[in-house]
Amino acid sequence: MEELMNNNDLLLRLRYALDIKDTDIVKAFELGGLTVTKEEEKDMLKKIANQAEEQDEFEKNTYVKPINNQVFDSFLNGFIILKRGPQKNKSAEAPQLKSNQIRHINNILLKKVKIALQLTSDDMLDIMAEAGVYPSKGELGAILRKEGHRNFKPCGDKYARNFLKGLALCYRED
Repeated sequence: MEELMNNNDLLLRLRYALDIKDTDIVKAFELGGLTVTKEEEKDMLKKIANQAEEQDEFEKNTYVKPINNQVFDSFLNGFIILKRGPQKNKSAEAPQLKSNQIRHINNILLKKVKIALQLTSDDMLDIMAEAGVYPSKGELGAILRKEGHRNFKPCGDKYARNFLKGLALCYRED
């Protein structure tokens, strides 16, 4: 059965894939407009230990400090600034979205990591191929479109998981 991912899983996998240091995660949150202590950051990445032998799928992904879409989006905005620096023609203030406005966080993850790492669509297809997933350019384009566009396609957990797996394979090579 496919494991359901939440925002903490996405943050943890992104951290692993790109070998992001704890201090950089805290800094990215700060650049994204949120103050997060090092202890809070650790709790975001720490799963709750459950004594029961058999856990349901949801309980396996329970973290000490769950993060919602708005918090994860703030991290991604800060991550872009951390990697690329602030935009010269825009204020340093990151745009804030209400968490109920963000319905497809996996799409936002792919878009913002693409921006932060200055990836082309071909780079992203190569990264997905590393993980054994081969979307067409059209499928990738639909995932990267703005929600509400007639060709927008929600990004499922499988694509997000494989994109992060491919990132790890590409960026963690020794």
